[in-house]
Amino acid sequence: MIAMGGAVGTGLFIGSGGALAKAGPVGCLIAYMFVGTLVYSVMVSLGEMATYIPVPGAFTAYANRFVDPSLSFAMSWIYWFSWAITFALELSAAGIIIQYWNLNLNIAIFIAVFWVIFTALNLLPVSFYGEIEFWFASIKIITIVGFMIFAICIDAGAGKQGYLGFHNWVHPGPFAPYLLDSQGATAKFLGFWAVLIQAAFSYQGTELVGIAAGETDNPRKTVPVAIRKTFYRILFLFILTIFFIRLLITYDNDDLLSSASDASASPFVIAAGLAGVKVLPGLINAVLLTAVLSAANSNVYCGSRIIVGLCTEGLAPQFLAKTSKEGVPYNVVAFTSAFGLFGFLNVSAGGTNAFNWLLNISGVAGLISWACINLCHIAFMRALSVRNTPRSILPYQAPSQPWLSYYGLFFNVLIILTQGFAAFIPWNTAGFFVAYVSLILFVVSFVGHKIVFRTRRIRPEEADLDTGRREVDEIVFEEQVPTNALERLKNWI
Repeated sequence: MIAMGGAVGTGLFIGSGGALAKAGPVGCLIAYMFVGTLVYSVMVSLGEMATYIPVPGAFTAYANRFVDPSLSFAMSWIYWFSWAITFALELSAAGIIIQYWNLNLNIAIFIAVFWVIFTALNLLPVSFYGEIEFWFASIKIITIVGFMIFAICIDAGAGKQGYLGFHNWVHPGPFAPYLLDSQGATAKFLGFWAVLIQAAFSYQGTELVGIAAGETDNPRKTVPVAIRKTFYRILFLFILTIFFIRLLITYDNDDLLSSASDASASPFVIAAGLAGVKVLPGLINAVLLTAVLSAANSNVYCGSRIIVGLCTEGLAPQFLAKTSKEGVPYNVVAFTSAFGLFGFLNVSAGGTNAFNWLLNISGVAGLISWACINLCHIAFMRALSVRNTPRSILPYQAPSQPWLSYYGLFFNVLIILTQGFAAFIPWNTAGFFVAYVSLILFVVSFVGHKIVFRTRRIRPEEADLDTGRREVDEIVFEEQVPTNALERLKNWI
């Protein structure tokens, strides 16, 4: 539920409308399905490693153990920064969403209030965080399921437009041209590729299952189940939502290209407006608020655990890893949370540009992490092979390996390298640096760390497959049986 809460957010509720405008209904659906296969390759790769060696920071530790300490350093700090700055984004977005009901309210008030609330929540024992995320995620999932039922009714003729069927897929067409002033195949392919990149950003957060593995009760049993449930349920929610939105709205609808950040830009609301339903915008805005607050809660948790993993691997100052009696790393929570104060940049017009640059640095970090997870898994399998350790003894075995990891690695790298293609049509220097500044920082961090610390690639026979695994092997976990209906429901979910 933590991973589902992190992945299902404003990217689906608001950003999916822009995806429809770029690629059309069929192009958009194919793009989301294709990226879903990349997510699957990442999830199963991470699942195999995280169940065998469930350690804090998860894939950041695996890069240090199996591939190269410099790769771990560069990937981890860029990934951490993305979560820290996204925390500032979510705080700002919460204020903008609340302004939907009253434009006279200053968003600085809500940035300050929510910053205090979520910093305090993350200083509590991790069980409180998990409980809050569970209910936040549940609200979003119920909303999406409700929208699907609503969409079926409207498509069947319940709205003022009458029966729709697949009319919007035929008129104005299944694929939309993008960037080029043309209706040709190249322009339509660019639309598909632009949505491919956007879909990758929308799916980010599914890897949070691996980050939480080090604090999970009985990870050998629970993490594989979580990996499977998370992927299939997120794919189900995303694909069906994208499918139904495309049934109800044409890709040339002017409202899809709105720059608003509240409910007025949501394709859910646009679809309701076209159907003649007037009560939905306020409800969707309230759900958007819970989605943003859920993401803010996840940002601090995940960012702090990434640095805990870095401390464990000797790649961050050790004082940051100090914990309370309940095991909460309070120093690193405070450090990560402090970056949420960048949200105040949005209060002034001049600070908005600087804030947008910071956000663009974080944009590609998730894709870099996905590629690194696939690479770590390839190295992990090589280490097992050198030790003559059969994968059959692993608590969870990723299917179709090693080909699935190579498949994910290739296309994740391809998307990273091409995600700024719009800056080339026509050439836009500022747009180029905005798109690729995160990749540049990643390369500079990797090369700089390697030069300073003179690290070398980890050979398969040198890979550490024992630290963190033996400790878990020696623990005897007690099976927790649900005692009431609510606990049984949560256990089933």
